[in-house]
Amino acid sequence: MKKYILSLFMLLMSLAVFPQQGTVTASIDKKKNKIGAQFNLTLKTTVDTSAMVVFPKGNNFGPMMVIRDFVVDTVRKGNKYDLTKKYGLTQFDSGRYSIPKLKVLINKKPIFTDTLNVEVANVKVDTLQQKLYGIKETIAAPKASGSWWMYLLIAIATVGIGIVVFYLIKKIQVKKAEQPVYKTPIEKATSLLRNLENKQLWQKGEVKSYYSELTDIARTYIEEEIHVPAMESTTSELITALRKVAGQKRLSLSKETFVNLEKVLKQADLVKFAKSQPPEFEIQEDRKRIENSIVLIHKAVPEEIVEEDTNVLDELMQEKLRKRKKQKRVTTIVISSIGAVLLGLAILIGIKGVVYVKDNVFGHPTKSLLEGEWINSEYGNPSIALETPEVLKRINAEDFLPKDAMALIKDMQTFQYGDIFGTFGIMVATNTYKETPDQPQAEIKLDDAIEGEIKLFERKGAQRITVYKEDYTDKDGSVGMKAYGTYLRVDPENRKSIKMAYEMIYFHQGNGLQKIIVVHEEDDRYAKPLTDRLIKSVELKTAAP
Repeated sequence: MKKYILSLFMLLMSLAVFPQQGTVTASIDKKKNKIGAQFNLTLKTTVDTSAMVVFPKGNNFGPMMVIRDFVVDTVRKGNKYDLTKKYGLTQFDSGRYSIPKLKVLINKKPIFTDTLNVEVANVKVDTLQQKLYGIKETIAAPKASGSWWMYLLIAIATVGIGIVVFYLIKKIQVKKAEQPVYKTPIEKATSLLRNLENKQLWQKGEVKSYYSELTDIARTYIEEEIHVPAMESTTSELITALRKVAGQKRLSLSKETFVNLEKVLKQADLVKFAKSQPPEFEIQEDRKRIENSIVLIHKAVPEEIVEEDTNVLDELMQEKLRKRKKQKRVTTIVISSIGAVLLGLAILIGIKGVVYVKDNVFGHPTKSLLEGEWINSEYGNPSIALETPEVLKRINAEDFLPKDAMALIKDMQTFQYGDIFGTFGIMVATNTYKETPDQPQAEIKLDDAIEGEIKLFERKGAQRITVYKEDYTDKDGSVGMKAYGTYLRVDPENRKSIKMAYEMIYFHQGNGLQKIIVVHEEDDRYAKPLTDRLIKSVELKTAAP
């Protein structure tokens, strides 16, 4: 008897010391429904305001399919919360089914609901009143016309462009190869003067072109023979430099030679810049003066005697020929390689499509991020651990928020990759709010925080924003709220609208707010799996004391 009384006493003491964490009731609106119709499952619990509750999630509850997941309805009663969570369930096969015990976490301790039985009734078919029809014949799907001919044209055009480029380069090489090689500056000058006369430029009225070529021949000869910078010098500078070099090298040049050369150069300047038109006899005299000046300078320059000059010249010619052949081989290889690459790209486009080639050959920003090496880091306090394709960098986000909101914040830590107001961005932020004697702990509502974020996007130019909200639980059981949707962003460069997608996750822990935001272009096929991977890795850490 004493043992019984003692056991009962200990049981009552344990109940007093360890109060119940709460109970969960489960109810169904209908016990019987038609195939495909919705059953409404309701879970209810009453907990302390400080309790953390995680309702079950999934695509199926036993044999029943979850088609709707409603937001938790919260009602405060004193120091308690009445939490109501609803689900829409269905089944597409008739029969009797059981909704199994569902696990609800209250302060990380599991509490199981009761099993519920439902019946899915078959739909009766009235074969007497309703006329039945025979099975229709099979209709072959239309063959995709495709655009193979377009890809064939692209391939042909690519090869044709390669051939044209090859022959143009070859023609240029042949033209360069046809240029004569001169042994001495005097031989070059004499040959060029002869070619100039054969062109008969001044006889055709092209006096300016004639004088330009005539003086260029003289200047080039002086530069190559005496090593005076004749091409860049003015007429006065050239004559002065020529006199100086003649004195230094003791060249036996008469005063008449300098006078004749200077006269022709000044005449050329008048023709080129003052549109002067000298008579025919002066043109002929100027040509003779240039030729005589070149010959006299050549005679005045002492000859350099080089042993076996012919052999050296032959070796130089052979070396030039070898270089030309090598250059020709390199050019042929380069052109052939370019043609092969272009042809390969054309074939790949024909097989895989333009998008595949663009993303895999030329690269895609978010594809590179998705397939690259990801980094697991923690940000802020209380810290948020998550995987990202790149390390997030700390930024100053004070300019993002209005002044009245900043006045309530004690500490704000913001980290970002890209730009959440641009075409792609990832942001993680933790805010700690100020405490006051009247309100030691800030009253934070995740719905209000999300609405504030949406208004911030609107101030940054976002238009037609759609917002969907649902409860969110990270992989460690921390409960928050998720918002997602789309909006239009106007590109500041071309003023075109870009449809964007976003996902936001908000947590409330301690006296602060923690959030993760990801934005990207809606039609970016690599950004969605990137966002899913990032969101699944989120883990809210316990706030540091």
